[in-house]
Amino acid sequence: MIDAEHAFTRARRRAALKRAFRSGSELPVLSARSGARGPRGIREIPIDAIRGTLEPTRAAQFDADFRPVRRAARTRWERIWMAEERGALLPPISVVPVGTMYAVRDGHHRVSVARARGAVAIDGVVDGF
Repeated sequence: MIDAEHAFTRARRRAALKRAFRSGSELPVLSARSGARGPRGIREIPIDAIRGTLEPTRAAQFDADFRPVRRAARTRWERIWMAEERGALLPPISVVPVGTMYAVRDGHHRVSVARARGAVAIDGVVDGF
């Protein structure tokens, strides 16, 4: 639990520093209409390719690097951290392709924790429109 608390605090501080020194650090809300058609299904999604969200309410909770900016995200974020620490199998996130990147439909906290833990990829269900 202590590791999760420290990780959340560290991620939040980094987000605050980024906001203080650079504008445009908000998580972009991408349009679902720009989603590309292509193969769907579960696959490994590179963390660096996840660049936005489809949910405007989630955009206010994370910065452009998926670091938490609100305390409201703390409980869920820490639970996911601890689940990963225990080796629990988490459900895949849901993403939509937008050009060469992806927008998150569901799984913002999982992406945030994966980034904080240094993951290179995360399992995701790719949806198209």
